Amino acid sequence: MSDPFLSDNPPASLIKQLAAMIYDSLLIFAVLFFASAIALIFNQGEAIESNYWFSLYLLFVLFTYYAWFWRKSGQTLGMRVWKIRIVTESGENPGWIDCYKRLACALLSLLCFGLGYLWRLFRPYTWHDRLSHTRIVTLTPPKQA
Repeated sequence: MSDPFLSDNPPASLIKQLAAMIYDSLLIFAVLFFASAIALIFNQGEAIESNYWFSLYLLFVLFTYYAWFWRKSGQTLGMRVWKIRIVTESGENPGWIDCYKRLACALLSLLCFGLGYLWRLFRPYTWHDRLSHTRIVTLTPPKQA
């Protein structure tokens, strides 16, 4: 039985995935800064105490950032730079449910001391790839005829 993900494009290396994550983290800081500024407006400019609702709000913003890009083009800006893309088993962009499932599983992978990501060193997928039925693949240039 062959793996449908490996037929078209090779899986992205862990180094490329981590590099894209670092690139995206810079953008995420800006997005979360802007989201916090919006929350300050609704709080009449008063400092926002660290609370459950504010943390959930920021987590929602973070998840929506990734899900929006993955749903729209299969790539965040960092992934575009490193020429990698997220695909489903059918080779398409993931749906909203797939995106949120992947993000939740990726968070679990990180909370387990990064073991879900380190798994990629031994297999062509991470834990969250397997659990969400998605993969991050390297975009290869089209072959010349």
